[in-house]
Amino acid sequence: MAPVITIDGPSGSGKGTIASRLAEILGWRCLDSGALYRLLGYSAERAGIAFDDVKQLAQMALKMNIEFREGRVLLDGEDVSLAIRTEQAGNAASKVAALPEVRETLLTWQRACAVEPGLVADGRDMGSVVFPAAEVKIFLDASAEERAQRRYKQLIEKGLSANLTSLIAEIRERDDRDRNRSVAPLKAPDGALIVDSTALSIDEVLKRVLARVYQVLPELE
Repeated sequence: MAPVITIDGPSGSGKGTIASRLAEILGWRCLDSGALYRLLGYSAERAGIAFDDVKQLAQMALKMNIEFREGRVLLDGEDVSLAIRTEQAGNAASKVAALPEVRETLLTWQRACAVEPGLVADGRDMGSVVFPAAEVKIFLDASAEERAQRRYKQLIEKGLSANLTSLIAEIRERDDRDRNRSVAPLKAPDGALIVDSTALSIDEVLKRVLARVYQVLPELE
């Protein structure tokens, strides 16, 4: 397997941005695992499939035709990049991600992304479950209020409606669901560098992450 760097953390902690920039710096592939669950949750809602219909959800996960192209996410050829980034899609993702059958279906797909020269994988269980032998593991966190503020800004910039108070409540609810689910709960993997990004800029977080990467993999510097 090619070398892997995992970046885990709750919604809004900045892991997607850091993973993308890190992959660009290293010239590695980037895996946005959260997009897979958002795609499934979005598809299930659109098809009218209940979130407790495990069999149909697992079948849908197998059949999804997904493409990540130039920063866009395509589902069966349709650009759903914005549609899967709403809070509704995020909550749907959190619900389907709690199902063992769904996670098992997507596990092989995710591991197949680890190809040369290397992979930066971001999600909630990349270092603890999907890539437990990853060379470098990072766990990003931030306060619920700060993460909600970031999310609010992102949504407004994309022309989507948002309510800050509702976002804080939804993030806390999702955190509780993700941290307490029976399968692959959100937690810092063993040996991970834990970075609280509440009071840090993206550049400051990236600097700390790069320092750990170069410490463990000096040949990349």
